[in-house]
Amino acid sequence: MKNLLLKLLKPSAYKVKIWLLILCALFFILGFLDYFKPIEKFLSSEYFSFKIGAINFSIYLLLKYFLIITTVFWVARLVSSFGENGIKKFKKMRAGNRALFIKIIQVFVYFVAGLILLDILSVDLTVFAVFSGAIGIGLGFGLQKIASNFISGLILLFEKSIEDGDIIELSDGAMGTIKQTSARYTLIEAFDGKEIMVPNEALVTSQVTNWTHTHAKGRIQIDIGVAYLSDLRKVRQLLLEAAQEHPRCSFDPKPGCFLHEFGESSVDFLLLFWVDNVTAGRFEPKSDVLFSIWQKFREHNIEIPFPQRDLTIRKLENNIMLNESS
Repeated sequence: MKNLLLKLLKPSAYKVKIWLLILCALFFILGFLDYFKPIEKFLSSEYFSFKIGAINFSIYLLLKYFLIITTVFWVARLVSSFGENGIKKFKKMRAGNRALFIKIIQVFVYFVAGLILLDILSVDLTVFAVFSGAIGIGLGFGLQKIASNFISGLILLFEKSIEDGDIIELSDGAMGTIKQTSARYTLIEAFDGKEIMVPNEALVTSQVTNWTHTHAKGRIQIDIGVAYLSDLRKVRQLLLEAAQEHPRCSFDPKPGCFLHEFGESSVDFLLLFWVDNVTAGRFEPKSDVLFSIWQKFREHNIEIPFPQRDLTIRKLENNIMLNESS
């Protein structure tokens, strides 16, 4: 039932909106020309009327109010959709700016529609003064998080710290691509396909790493050790070649290879190289470069050592004497 009412108030298909709007306009015209007078008199009779306190309601009045509310929402939806479609055509505008303007249009259109609706229904706004205290307490406690998330969403849109398509990493280690920023939450699609809905407040108050905030470049790090008898300058040359030969390797900045430290069983090198578009993934180029390093090391007889331990067995003198006596 709830979904049916939502579809009536906010129809999705454009042609359906137009036909419903024409139908409502036809009803209003016929009502203005007094064609519905007999129906109004019949549905307003005592048999179809009831009272709530001092207010008298009838089936006709309820149908009239429902038609007016539905029409106002349809018109507001049409105006809002027209504005959204117009803004989406500005491809040169950043995604965050488009989302911000769309939000402003939606809030403005529905706010004006609400004022018009109250005026058409002749609702006395002073009646709400009695409930203002209770509404304020409800907003302060019950809707505190909702209001906070809504304001945080506007802050994110204004600051442009995160936008649709950015790759971000949360403080708990979750990482993914931003798909949508709504009034209450931000939808993040993780690399394994799951969708994470993060409250906007968490993105404002917590530490967030944006991998693509100002650029899409990403650095890849490879730690590797070689045997002590290896030609270290040759090792450095081969590591740089393995990175530079990869098609996704960026030369601005250039790849770098550094002798990191002298370990217990190996001389440890640090290879750093960049990719121009981190959104295309980092694991594949890292894997390709590792395969290339393995092949180059085999061709030049460079050993990648692994920890080794020497075990010495000693017999106690007492055990030797005991064995001799036996």
